[in-house]
Order: sequence, then structure tokens, then C-alpha cells
Amino acid sequence: MSKTYRSLLGREVRAVEDVTLDVAPGEVLGIAGPNGAGKSTIISLLLGFLRPTSGTLSIDGMEPRAFVEKFGVAYVPELMALPTHWTTEGALRRLAVLAGVPGERLTAEVNRVIEALAIGEHRKKRLKTLSKGNFQRVGLAQALLMETRVVIFDEPTHGLDPVWTLKFREIVASLKRADRAIIIASHNLDELERLTDRVAIIDRGRIQRVVTMSGASVTALMAYRVRVVAGGDALVARFPGSVLGANGDLEIPPVDVPTLNAGLAAAIGTGALISAVIPRESALEQAFHASVGAGPQ
Repeated sequence: MSKTYRSLLGREVRAVEDVTLDVAPGEVLGIAGPNGAGKSTIISLLLGFLRPTSGTLSIDGMEPRAFVEKFGVAYVPELMALPTHWTTEGALRRLAVLAGVPGERLTAEVNRVIEALAIGEHRKKRLKTLSKGNFQRVGLAQALLMETRVVIFDEPTHGLDPVWTLKFREIVASLKRADRAIIIASHNLDELERLTDRVAIIDRGRIQRVVTMSGASVTALMAYRVRVVAGGDALVARFPGSVLGANGDLEIPPVDVPTLNAGLAAAIGTGALISAVIPRESALEQAFHASVGAGPQ
């Protein structure tokens, strides 16, 4: 599947090129990439806002627009665009009507999502008075108004405080079911690693690789930071090229998991005390940097 835009001057820009990707029912798929990589175009294609220039795209065998019109898709955009003079409750009632919530259930469903997102105190407030985080919670609430088989989040934790970032993880967990596909596009690699089954890394309109979040391979080489309480010299001796900082943190160059464990065990056996072992980068971060050619700063 590819999507090409044509500028007013006739110049062609390939926003998405030769993308091939399946999302299975019951799966949570992440999409990660730098700005301008093509994430937004892929989401627009999935929602039926755009059509591919070449290739095909379908949801359960149907064209995306036809699927959306028949079954609906829950969608949280990165930036909600709603009339700011609407109240929180008024916005959700209008959006519930648009989502196809039956009239006899409308009030109950609106109350349910207001409670789920803990925005009851903002029920009568105009949207223009809400903080960025509370406005984002309204966006999350509207996505929960109807049961759908496809849920798409675009930068869903944008503007959320740490408490509601954690709450969002609970929301995703509650949405998971065998017949539902969930897609999360985000710059937050830590969130994607926690929430998804796979992450598609896209750059320059192409999928560079798809990373499965089932745990890092024991043979993968990763760098670590070890917080040392005592016995730092013993640890340095076990890991050639490691550096012990003045703050007691030991920087270990990339090693595989068996080598890491053997070295730590040997040093602990000689009296070293360790309070934490922290990967310098997660497996997803490593894959991302390798794919887009940008190492850690």
C-alpha cells in the first residue's frame, strides 16, 4: 500500500510507500516513528479519510470507509477539535449521538464514560476552560462510548499527567478482547513497550521493522547501568570496558544476558552489593534507533 500527495506545483511526495502490515483480532499494535515518518497518513488511511494511491487496505475484508460507516471505529486523535463553547457533558452527548448510541442508552453511556475518566467535576464546564490533560481525558471518554471492533489512539497520553498515564494503561488493558484490534501511534516508546504486542517502526514512509514485545532475546547485546553500593572494583574486573562513576553507578558496555548474569553473580559472590540493574535502552529503543539512524543523546 502506498499514498502519494501532489503539491500545488505538481511535485509528488510519497508519504507512505510499500507498507505491508496485518493486525490480528485481539492484538495491540504500536506504530512508532519520527515526525513526518507517515504515522498520521497511515491512521487517515485506516479511518477511510484517505484512499491508497496504490495497493489495497481493508478492515475485515471491507474498505475502511465502508467498515467505519457500518460498524464504527473508536478514535482518539492527537488533538481534539471541538467547539470550545460546548460543555464536557454536552460534547459527550453530541459525540454519543454521532457514534450511534441509542437514545434510550445515551445518558447512561455518557455517565459511564464520565465516571471512567473521572471528569465528573468538569461535567458542566466549557471545553475552553479545561486544562490540556482534562481535555485529553474528554477525548479518551468519547472513544469509550460505543463497543467497537477497532480502536485507534493517536498520541493518547499527550498532555496527561503521570497518574492518568498509568490510568491509560488500565484503559487499554480493559479494552483488550479476542475480537478487537487496538492500534496506538505514539512517540512514547516506553508506553508502547508496556502496552503493545508488536510495534511497527516507520521512517520515511516505509516500515523499517516490526518488533515483537514478548521479551528481549537472551542473546541480544544491551548496555546497562548498575547501581553499586559496595564492591565496584570487583564489578569492573568482571566487565571489560566498564566505567565506575563517582556516584557509584557502573556503566557496562553491551553484553548478552548470560554474560551479564554471570558477571554480576561472580562479583556478588566476592562481596559486591548492587541495588539496581537498569538497561541503558530497552529492546524497543534499540530497534528504533537502529531503524531511524538516531542513537541516544
